[in-house]
Amino acid sequence: MKKFIVEFYEQESSTGILLILVTIAALLLKNSPFSEIYNSFLHTPVVIQFGALKIAKPFLLWINDGLMAVFFLLVGLEVKRELIRGNLSSWSQAALPVIAAIGGMLVPALIYVSFNHKEPLAMHGWAIPTATDIAFALGILSLLGSRVPASLKIFLLALAIIDDLGAIVIIALFYTTDLSMLSISIAALALLALFIINRSGVTSKAAYLLLGAVLWVSVLKSGVHATLAGVALAFMIPLGTESDNSHSFAEQLEHDLHPWVSFMILPLFAFVNAGLDLRGLSLGQMTDPVPLGIILGLFVGKQTGVFLFSWLAIKFKIASLPEGSNWVQLYGVALMTGIGFTMSLFIDSLAFVDDSVYQYADKLAIVLGSLFSGLAGYFVLRFVPTAQINSES
Repeated sequence: MKKFIVEFYEQESSTGILLILVTIAALLLKNSPFSEIYNSFLHTPVVIQFGALKIAKPFLLWINDGLMAVFFLLVGLEVKRELIRGNLSSWSQAALPVIAAIGGMLVPALIYVSFNHKEPLAMHGWAIPTATDIAFALGILSLLGSRVPASLKIFLLALAIIDDLGAIVIIALFYTTDLSMLSISIAALALLALFIINRSGVTSKAAYLLLGAVLWVSVLKSGVHATLAGVALAFMIPLGTESDNSHSFAEQLEHDLHPWVSFMILPLFAFVNAGLDLRGLSLGQMTDPVPLGIILGLFVGKQTGVFLFSWLAIKFKIASLPEGSNWVQLYGVALMTGIGFTMSLFIDSLAFVDDSVYQYADKLAIVLGSLFSGLAGYFVLRFVPTAQINSES
């Protein structure tokens, strides 16, 4: 049993498999006689209080506002590393994934808006189909082994990181409520303190994490979504230089966070957000503008935007086709970017706070759009003839 757990943990696809399992578990619980137990679990009140400072939220929001801040801390660390040292550190490397990511956010949003522009409430969800779930997409790619060149996996990773950066900007600009200037001022002071200790060469983990906690609480109370504190903290943690003999605090933290995010935070987020009550849903509801805009945005919009913008970038010689790949494989990866799942569910939770508004049709649309994209991408990449792979560049 121990050997099986170790082998599963070491597989690239393990996070994707775990997310599928917890999603199925959440759906079964929500649509069974145990649905009330599931609901009670989500809405269990959790209170933390220090004197006059009190944070009281149901367990669901502690996950969405608290644990997801840790996820975005990891995303921020990955973005910073890629911008400074990795696949986004030069325009020649970054051109294709940057341009593809722009197309992959723009076209799905336009498709969603085309269906929902007449309904102000529905328009809150325009960003839902713009996201890509990096864990799911890379997990499915890993199942294909050597049939997918390493260059395409790097392309998808870079694209998804840019996608996440786009999601961060969208959340900051469009999903912010009434602002508390006092809390924003405290957050600004915490950021300033983090910047000062960074520039002063301080490497104490306790200093960064303590100021990070102050930053998170102040952002939480400010009206800006608390997950943005994770990104801000990530950019204030020193990365060090490539010549360093030992890993920097940022690299060590990124390494330490990966298993917690992959095997606890994302699965827990999926479990509490993917519990959709399907008993009242009908086929007619799934053809309403909101779910239809989400499904088509993810399945049609993402592949069209990513592939079309990639084609334009390559044809105009702004970028080149990833080494050892062909157009069919690039299209298969473009399909994979339509797997929005956890990121789309997260944006959905910000856009439509009340699940009763669309009776879970919006969330089911995310699951279906992601499922169609994942299956289509897998089969395109799985059945590209080997001879074609070897003969085309």
